[in-house]
Amino acid sequence: MEEKATSTHTTGLIYGLNDRPPVREAIFAAIQHLLAIFVAIITPPLIIAGALKLDLETTSFLVSMALFASGISTFIQCKRIGGIGTGLLCIQGTSFSFIGPIISAGMLGGLPLIFGTCIAASSVEMVISRILKYTRKVITPLVSGIVVTLIGMSLIKVGITACGGGVAAQGNGTFGSFENLGLALLVLVLIIFFNRSSNRYLRMSSIVIGLMIGYAVAWCIGKVDFSAVQSFGGVNIPLPFKYGLDFDFSAFIALGLVFLITAIEAYGDITANSLISGEPVEGKTFIKRASGGILADGFNSMLAGVLNSFPNSVFAQNNGMIQLTGVASRYVGYYIAGCLILLGLFPGVGLIFSLMPEPVLGGATLLMFGTVASAGIRIIAAQKINRKATLVMALCFSLGLSVEMVPDILCHFPETIKNIFSSGITTGGVTAIVSNVLIRMKE
Repeated sequence: MEEKATSTHTTGLIYGLNDRPPVREAIFAAIQHLLAIFVAIITPPLIIAGALKLDLETTSFLVSMALFASGISTFIQCKRIGGIGTGLLCIQGTSFSFIGPIISAGMLGGLPLIFGTCIAASSVEMVISRILKYTRKVITPLVSGIVVTLIGMSLIKVGITACGGGVAAQGNGTFGSFENLGLALLVLVLIIFFNRSSNRYLRMSSIVIGLMIGYAVAWCIGKVDFSAVQSFGGVNIPLPFKYGLDFDFSAFIALGLVFLITAIEAYGDITANSLISGEPVEGKTFIKRASGGILADGFNSMLAGVLNSFPNSVFAQNNGMIQLTGVASRYVGYYIAGCLILLGLFPGVGLIFSLMPEPVLGGATLLMFGTVASAGIRIIAAQKINRKATLVMALCFSLGLSVEMVPDILCHFPETIKNIFSSGITTGGVTAIVSNVLIRMKE
């Protein structure tokens, strides 16, 4: 008991990993975590549904299942079931990193292909969890930084399309109207304003506040049509494989590469979480936690695919939340998981957010995707940038962004090759791995 008290004191924590906070304090800490992750969980299905032109009912169901799957994933990570999970206050949710490859897969074969390929590709991360020490020699921080930067850059196109009004606006001639751009700009400015606040609670919920005000303004100017919804009631019953399953090798390659990078990112997030929680960051205990957490990352993504949701990953922003609240208790994770599962079961939540106009969502996602790109740049900046690193980066960004901006460059290649390398993330990522291994230079 004395040892635990010393541990929490030295780390500045109010409640350590295995402490049980009173219910009121646990719920309060859980709500703060939910504010930090809620928008990040529901945004990917909204973006994917918009890009694939899915109907309101399907979009609502995908949003609900994203919340439901995130709740189950978080519980597994915090509880650690049979060696699967970290046993830390480790929150999981729908990952932004997969949006690009998922949209490409959806264009190719719809939702069955997305879920089938995601389930298959999740095995990549589970395998990596077993051979972690070897993969880290190939997937270096430089490679991870390049891929994360490319993910952010490729997604900015999706964000700016939403700001203009999305695919629907492109069809009816209102794309880029002052109304759409003004709405997106309003949300963007509000998020920046509240993010700069000295009040940590306002800062934490800046994206939520920005979206809600933008939603309200959109409703006032007649851009939200609640009459399209027949009912907000009832309960969403999770139905495994609701949309069926399909598989495509080119989509598998693209998604598998992102799972590869996600595993390395998860390792970094788990290391940071362990450090903040006052737990060891080396030795047997840590390796066990890290490999269990990465295994859970892959397993939970497979489970998400079964439940008609998109791949999950560990949320880095919650590490900052642990620092802010001083609460590292994994039992708080049970409350977060319970809230997410409950929110996922009620279709009204999904329906409300499914009606959000694309410019409102675009204003928030534009900043989010820019943040993803800047996170990649930070990873790169932390490395020693020698001649080799400069050459690797030049190759990756040139090739990755080339196919992203001018996809017709691959028009004479076989269909399989074209499907694999039409994604800038895949092209840049493969180039990063290969060039980092093969290029040798004497300084």
